[in-house]
Amino acid sequence: MSDRAESVVHDYYDALREGDPLAPYFLEDESTVKFGISEALFGFEEVSNALQTQTETTAEWAVESGHLVVTERDGVATFADSVTMAWTDTESGDRNRFETRWSGTLVRRTDDERAPAWQFAVMHVSTADEL
Repeated sequence: MSDRAESVVHDYYDALREGDPLAPYFLEDESTVKFGISEALFGFEEVSNALQTQTETTAEWAVESGHLVVTERDGVATFADSVTMAWTDTESGDRNRFETRWSGTLVRRTDDERAPAWQFAVMHVSTADEL
């Protein structure tokens, strides 16, 4: 696992594309928050459950980073990116595609060598598109 926050963001995009587990990228804490295009998730358990469902019901992810900016400061990192993302809903067969804006905060972890060195404490994904 990388010790740079920017690498962890790229690793997360890769995990999304590959259908790999996404929960390990999030801080196991009640304060963890993930806002998606159509959801608001509070607490690691809720985030983890939603990510597992997402992985089980979607396929063929495309994630294209357009302008990733990451800054690390004293054990905390911020990130922002414009991301084109697309996936297939395995239940309906529908293909979804959005131009999105991602931002959030990562915290540095030193207590678990199995987890990424940086984990998302907050992630916000939004789009200007109508749903």
